Amino acid sequence: MHTCRNCNQSFQTSLALEIHRDSCEKGQLYCQVCGERFRERDATRDGWHYACPTEDCDGEGLHEDLYEIDAIRKATH
Repeated sequence: MHTCRNCNQSFQTSLALEIHRDSCEKGQLYCQVCGERFRERDATRDGWHYACPTEDCDGEGLHEDLYEIDAIRKATH
């Protein structure tokens, strides 16, 4: 059994989990400015420049204001 760390949904195969991660509503990124979580594709249009998609937030830059949830988990364990 494979479980999404963001939403705790379970999948039979690792492939199904990988496909799910691309569209998980709980998101893969965290903004340290506003505290919101969101999907990576909502934060970038070109894959190079990232900005928080929250309307009133100025957070931008991967590893500056925006962090991957998995990186945060590894750093806290």
